[in-house]
Amino acid sequence: MPSQADDLAKRPENLHCAVYATDVKEIAIAMAIISCKGVMSSSLIFKQEPFGIIYEGWPKQKYVYLYTLPKREFEKTTANEKQWISYKPVQPIKVQKLLVADYLHLVREATMRERDVFFKKYGKLLHPA
Repeated sequence: MPSQADDLAKRPENLHCAVYATDVKEIAIAMAIISCKGVMSSSLIFKQEPFGIIYEGWPKQKYVYLYTLPKREFEKTTANEKQWISYKPVQPIKVQKLLVADYLHLVREATMRERDVFFKKYGKLLHPA
């Protein structure tokens, strides 16, 4: 189901009410992990592994779900060549339940410098670390 995207940098191409997807399995899993309960501030980097950086918090969920979606419902975004978007509801073709612990190599904690830069730019989002 389409939902309102959130982008701290307020880039218009990342603020659609839509379903966002990627055709890179590892990026999709990293995206699910940084969206877990317990993660309060994070970002996704499409260019290198690990793909997710966690600035505040850590995943508290045991599982995430990976959805395989029909490609015909999506179009490329202008934001990134690895990102796709659909403005319509999309029915998954397949759903996989994945153990978060098996995929933690796809995310990492931010360094102190990265945290400082992030919080200086965006402020303390929920609470001080």
